[in-house]
Amino acid sequence: VQLQASGGGPVHPGDSLRLSCVNSGGTVDRNSLGWFRQAPGQEREFVATINWNGETIIYADSVKGRFTISRDNMRRSVYLQMNNLKPEDTAVYHCAADSSPNYSGLYMDYWGRGTLVTVSS
Repeated sequence: VQLQASGGGPVHPGDSLRLSCVNSGGTVDRNSLGWFRQAPGQEREFVATINWNGETIIYADSVKGRFTISRDNMRRSVYLQMNNLKPEDTAVYHCAADSSPNYSGLYMDYWGRGTLVTVSS
């Protein structure tokens, strides 16, 4: 598994961004996938996870109703649609994959390089 996130950048409060993450190391059909973020000087934080078939999705309370995680197994990808962005969403966003098809925790097996999202006016 080799994950690479993209799609970050500087935006204003209220804007939207769509992050993408592709696995160049093969399929992710049986993997749980997730997005996590780390703000400067803070611990890594759970954002959202999606199980192997997309039927179990979990969001952090801080992003519920604003962010949407989705996956496309044919494209070996996971996405994070972020709407109504706030300054407190500023962080490096990492995608991750777990060997278990139904894992939703913080300690996934495989991690990609992150993409920086900066929300400021």
